[in-house]
Amino acid sequence: MSHLELKARIDARTARVAIVGLGYVGMPLATAIAQAGFEVVGLDIDEGRVAQVMRGESYIGDVPSAHLAELVTAGKVRATTRFRDLQECDAIVICVPTPLNKTKEPDLSFVVRALDEIKTYLRRGQLVILESTTYPGFTREVALPLLEEVGYRCGEEFFLAFSPERTDPGNPKFAVKNTAKVLGGITPSCTAVAQMLYTAVIDHVHVVSSTDAAEMAKLLENTFRAVNIGLVNEVALMCNTLGIDTWEVIEAASTKPFGFMPFYPGPGLGGHCLPIDPLYLSWKLRSHNYTARFIELAQTINASMPAFVVQLAADALNDRGRAVKGSRICVYGVAYKPNIEDVRESPALEIIGLLHRKGAEVTYCDPYVAEVSVEGHLFVATPEATAAQNIDLAIITTDHRTFDLERLTRNAPVVLDTRNATRRYGLPAELMAKVVRL
Repeated sequence: MSHLELKARIDARTARVAIVGLGYVGMPLATAIAQAGFEVVGLDIDEGRVAQVMRGESYIGDVPSAHLAELVTAGKVRATTRFRDLQECDAIVICVPTPLNKTKEPDLSFVVRALDEIKTYLRRGQLVILESTTYPGFTREVALPLLEEVGYRCGEEFFLAFSPERTDPGNPKFAVKNTAKVLGGITPSCTAVAQMLYTAVIDHVHVVSSTDAAEMAKLLENTFRAVNIGLVNEVALMCNTLGIDTWEVIEAASTKPFGFMPFYPGPGLGGHCLPIDPLYLSWKLRSHNYTARFIELAQTINASMPAFVVQLAADALNDRGRAVKGSRICVYGVAYKPNIEDVRESPALEIIGLLHRKGAEVTYCDPYVAEVSVEGHLFVATPEATAAQNIDLAIITTDHRTFDLERLTRNAPVVLDTRNATRRYGLPAELMAKVVRL
């Protein structure tokens, strides 16, 4: 099948699309593509996930079960664990994890394994799109030659493109359809067919000249945020040293109508993107004898924040004549951001681990996360109604909107607020007197 034939199938909505990886990226994308009129095959190696999808039960907060069930019942979405089912698809979108390994280097094994399976079942005329985060050059240097091993010519007999995911779990304003898509293909025909597919689903598709440029754009987006968060985290460290209110300073600087963009400090970086994507770029550049100094400095500062929070906790307890060892400490929020259940790379988990190693009796409260495992220890969420009772310190690490911060502050002897949540909540002065802010 030529690229013109594939474009015709896309235009007629008769093309079948496979999504490899039904997680935080793949599931919303699968439902968006199905909603646009295509038949979608979701592939995941997790049999439990596949069974849930086929029952119309969503495990992703941004995809309501009712919406998923409607698409499954209509035959627009089905799930499978069989890679051979990819043969029946016209387009294959890879949305598998790309974490860091223990030495903080890119672990692309999930992508490579997916590509190996796709290669096994690749047929003429198929479009393969990689959405998983990679370093600049991966699609061209690794994915392309791997797929070409079957003997097909890219741009003529199969098509390959890179389009980075821009998923923001829990964002009520921006979802798949209204978030602009960056896209780069290996050849002009690769770009053309991929652009046609995404244009049928997404409001705006921004085409760049190559897969390398698309890969770099993704890393720039998150490196920009990580570096600026690193800067404001260091400002928080400076303000702590100087006895100045960090949040007051940021609020004052934000009144400038030009030349300033506010970022806010916190207990560390969390999620799949910010703690990881910049390190993909710095790792790649080391192979070119180039040191990404801003990235590595920001990483050092951001990675130090959980330990700084624990030190603030120790100081707050010390002021009340208590040591960390033996103190009862409740961590409020273990998700990496508010109002979602995602704990990937959450700094709250490191804070819990550090406190536990220091001998504290640690509990946590999070309405979205029932239990977490930290350094081999299982922690079960404490109900908010009783979380602040009989504790020595509460630490707010995630400002879920459901938290009753007035009740928390009334019940807890002292509250360490790493998110400025208590001030935004508007607590009275007598309660704010019990709060220590980052």
